[in-house]
Amino acid sequence: MRTATSEQQAAAHSAAAGSSVRRDLSAQAHSERSTRARVARLILELGPSTASVIGSRLGLTPAAIRRHLDNLLAEGLIETRTARTYASRGRGRPARLFAITDAGRSAFEHAYDDLASSALRFLATTAGPAAVEEFARHQVAELERRYGPAVAAAPPGERVQALADALSADGYAASTVAAPAAEKSAVGSGGEQLCQHHCPVAHVAAEFPQLCEAETEAFSRLLGVPVRRLATIAHGDGICTTHVTCRSLAGKHDNPDPVESEGNGLNISESGGLFI
Repeated sequence: MRTATSEQQAAAHSAAAGSSVRRDLSAQAHSERSTRARVARLILELGPSTASVIGSRLGLTPAAIRRHLDNLLAEGLIETRTARTYASRGRGRPARLFAITDAGRSAFEHAYDDLASSALRFLATTAGPAAVEEFARHQVAELERRYGPAVAAAPPGERVQALADALSADGYAASTVAAPAAEKSAVGSGGEQLCQHHCPVAHVAAEFPQLCEAETEAFSRLLGVPVRRLATIAHGDGICTTHVTCRSLAGKHDNPDPVESEGNGLNISESGGLFI
């Protein structure tokens, strides 16, 4: 029986070692991509956030989070913004925020379809803007039909959260927060914020804001209190944010109309909020 020469043994050992290294590198690359996706997903869910907030939420070291953020920036999936401040921060640089881009949203299976925009353009041209508004209200009527029972069954103080849960089930990544003190003063009443961190039709709504307006009206009807749209992804903001008037103050609201739509980017939440 022939025995392997020392050269053959060395070659076999080298090949085995090379295969092991390739497996290790592949596993490492997969881990890097997986963590990078988690970073992007968290930015999508939180809205514009600092590196320290993102790193602490994911348990990553400053060096690791910086590496992932730099890679996402290079790929055009996120962008940087400077936090708008409403009080004196003293000396030092303004906080640097990382926000998801349109390309980043597309990576999370954005449901935008050119055909939808083309169809609405055709409708607006042939039947007029009123037809687009009627179409938008027709679309949200189905939303109201499906969400209505869950929202109505929730205790009054939990209805905004019930609506957020229903929206999340449809892919809107919704959450609720108490209205920040600065915003309570700006809006003129207490209440909550309904935040939608993802919008499947953001590109279409950017051209046809009637979709956002109809949705805002539906929120007011579902919750039974006045609401005010403060920011929208379609408008270029990081999160769709709707101020929901506190139920105890609903009857004292200065504006007799239950719905206001503004889209001015005002949302001053310090934790996971939006700074535009």
